Amino acid sequence: MIRTAWLGLLGAIIASPALAQTPPAANRLVVALNADIRSLEPGVNRDANTDAVIHQVFEGLVAFRADLGVGPALADSWEVGDEGKTYTFKLRAGALFHNGQPITSAEVKWMWDRLVQGAAWACRTTFDGSSGVKVVAVETPDPRTVVFRLDQANALFIRQLANIQCHVVAAHPGSVDASGKWTTPIGSGPLRLREWRRSEYVLLERFADYKPSTAPASGFSGARNMLVDQVMFRIIPDSTAREAALTTGAVDVLARIEPEQIEPLRQRGMRIVTTPGLGWAALLVQTDDPVMANPKIRQALAHAISLKDIAEARAAGMTQANPSGVSNSTAFYDPRFAEWPAYDPARAAALLREAGYRGQPIKLQTNRQYPGMYQNAVVIEAMLTAAGFKVELEVLDWATQLSNYLNGRFQLQSFAFSVRFDPTQMYTTFIGNKAAAKTAQYGDPEAIALLAESARITDDTARREIFARIHAKVRADMPIIGLYYDPVLEAIHPRVQGYVSWPANQPITWGVRTR
Repeated sequence: MIRTAWLGLLGAIIASPALAQTPPAANRLVVALNADIRSLEPGVNRDANTDAVIHQVFEGLVAFRADLGVGPALADSWEVGDEGKTYTFKLRAGALFHNGQPITSAEVKWMWDRLVQGAAWACRTTFDGSSGVKVVAVETPDPRTVVFRLDQANALFIRQLANIQCHVVAAHPGSVDASGKWTTPIGSGPLRLREWRRSEYVLLERFADYKPSTAPASGFSGARNMLVDQVMFRIIPDSTAREAALTTGAVDVLARIEPEQIEPLRQRGMRIVTTPGLGWAALLVQTDDPVMANPKIRQALAHAISLKDIAEARAAGMTQANPSGVSNSTAFYDPRFAEWPAYDPARAAALLREAGYRGQPIKLQTNRQYPGMYQNAVVIEAMLTAAGFKVELEVLDWATQLSNYLNGRFQLQSFAFSVRFDPTQMYTTFIGNKAAAKTAQYGDPEAIALLAESARITDDTARREIFARIHAKVRADMPIIGLYYDPVLEAIHPRVQGYVSWPANQPITWGVRTR
């Protein structure tokens, strides 16, 4: 019944006016985005769309491969010394910035210092010791060598450098003006900025002097050999318009589609590519809120929500419920991570009575830009109402909801975390000192200590046990309700050759041709 209601909701969505259909220019790959990017400055004001463009223009020292391992990017190789406390990277010989200047260790350090010293970098706590790893120095002994020194050995450090959301990349100082304000992105990637027309498109062009890595292409790692001259990220907010743009040839790639779009697109000759995903859908619970601070209220939330029905309705059987920060597709997953309070509306209602709940309105924030967040919110609202909660759905624009998340201004939020390649990275998104980080959902000292320990040790069996202990604490205290991991679903126009999908759910434009 829940799934039927959800599908009925989809049919009721009113489409925006059709997009004028104009085919892309010759030798141009066009990727549709559902919203404009937020910035072209790495590490500042990011979201998933921004990540997609940033990683075409810039490169990190290392990057994630399609197999979830870490491989070469701007650095050809690296060595670990001093009992795991020193990482020495060798830069790719002959690599150039988009202004033609050679890439040296000095620019890598300049960008690192800018990230660390800037106020907006969300990953600062990832590297300052708050989450386990602390970078105490970055040194440049010669133009091709960059040395990172840590306060202690950390098994996760190399993966954090590759973290797609952290944007630890190289940029030329010419990207800023005399006052230090970011003006023009000068990166080292295979594509450089030609034009950003806000709310319409971001147009990138092939950097003719790009010298690719000698490592095999895999994910964001290895050789980034461009086979097209331009890549356009075209902004098309409406889902129906994006679908029409693909089928009429105005765009080549829909990097994120909805499950209900698969068969209609296949019937119209489009190619569907899919792989298990790492993006986690969740219900955020603000434990600092006077109502949500009551643990019985939070337990009632858990008993009122059927994770199984939400996952089935959302992904048409292509994913399963998962309340933990450990994805089903990782080697760390086992049945313990599926343990969660049973769906039991009667128990939820009893807990509400025990908590002294008197029908105070509870606002559930969501947005329409990301259909999964909105659809989950509608179903959750119905389930909570049936259990005795008084819930008000607050539909915001995405920018406002994201700002509220970043500043902790909500009671409940239907949310989704971008891809993280390691459970420690996923848990870091919501475990931390709530006084210091407004995005922290869970500030329990033991959970913070366990998270730090999971980053220090290298034995995977021991790390799995730590993740199980963290999940048990989350299950008891309920600062967040995990729902499922979204599968990666992409639709490709038949004229496109060589496009591959990968768990990061980010478009890879190199190695791709258009006919």
